[in-house]
Amino acid sequence: MQHLSTLFRATPIALLMTMLLLTGCNPSAEQTPASMAMAAPEVNVIALQPQTLTLHTQLPGRTSAYRVAEVRPQVGGIIIKRLFREGSDVKAGQTLYQIDPATYEANLASAKASLERAKASEAIARLKAERYRDLSKTNGVSRQENDDAEASWKQAIADVASAKAAVDTARINVEYTKLKAPISGRIGKSTVTEGALVTAQQTTALTTIQQLDPLYVDVSQSSSELMKLKKALSEGQLEKAGPQEAKVQLLMEDGSRYSESGKLQFSDVTVDEGTGSVTVRAIFANHDLQLLPGMFVRAELGEATLKDALLVPQLAVSHDPRGNATVLVVNAQDQVEQKAFETARSVANSWLVKNGLQAGDRVIVNGSQKVQAGMKVKVTPVDIASLTTNTPAAKQ
Repeated sequence: MQHLSTLFRATPIALLMTMLLLTGCNPSAEQTPASMAMAAPEVNVIALQPQTLTLHTQLPGRTSAYRVAEVRPQVGGIIIKRLFREGSDVKAGQTLYQIDPATYEANLASAKASLERAKASEAIARLKAERYRDLSKTNGVSRQENDDAEASWKQAIADVASAKAAVDTARINVEYTKLKAPISGRIGKSTVTEGALVTAQQTTALTTIQQLDPLYVDVSQSSSELMKLKKALSEGQLEKAGPQEAKVQLLMEDGSRYSESGKLQFSDVTVDEGTGSVTVRAIFANHDLQLLPGMFVRAELGEATLKDALLVPQLAVSHDPRGNATVLVVNAQDQVEQKAFETARSVANSWLVKNGLQAGDRVIVNGSQKVQAGMKVKVTPVDIASLTTNTPAAKQ
């Protein structure tokens, strides 16, 4: 009786433990989906959409003046005036320096006097020749005397011409005492001041004038790249600004875009035999003188327009051991897949897809570090514009 009583008291405890074990081993239908949903990691994806993309080619270059003139004296003397402000704009023909003209004005006066003397001598010789010509007809003078008179007159005529040339030379030298600007442009610093002695045709320039409007941009390229650009121009892949000229835009050192478009010229190009590179010149208007010689810039050429381009953000791309570009995509069953694809070029902060991906692919851009191929994920779409603010303009 005591054994049966103990058995009856132990039965409820055993039954309770058995029920708890059964409950733990058989989860309810409501618990299973909830625990599975919590297990699926959340990722951000973008859906690849085709877009119209204008490709560009960027070429590094430097600005240079359209024309450069070094001002040197053509006569010697003392500088008595400097008639310009350093760094200002000057016009062609404007007087820059005044050399003391006293000596040259005296030479001019002497040359004029010599001319008058020669003219008087020519007049006497002419009258004598005319008289001897008439007298020789009646044998009043010998033929020899007549010939001498004619020769003396012609020599006097030559003396007059020589004296006129001397006057012109003296007058030119007086004009040369005024050193004038040969071109219009921005004038640099002066290497001399008032009181300096200068000599004709000296090697040191007194100052330099640079024409800055328009302005050249010298672009260095390899000869092979130049051939590609010329081919693209002939095939109509580059925007044209004229025969053998491509339309080109300019990017400043700070990345800003220059307001004026220019012309890239492919004519008169010489290959450097040592480096195999070439220098191609672009011409840009520079009305407000925003561009200065020596600035580093980038010339940008419109290359081609793609109708259905696909761009993948670079932050979503990784590379396998062979160097192939790969991305993680989410399929229709919300499972992760790894896809390899081929890139054509970089476009701002994205890669241009050549093949391997297609429109509508959902590429993981955030959360890829916590997932792997085959896993089921929770997808949150994001806009590609939130990842980059760059416009779809390709830069090489």
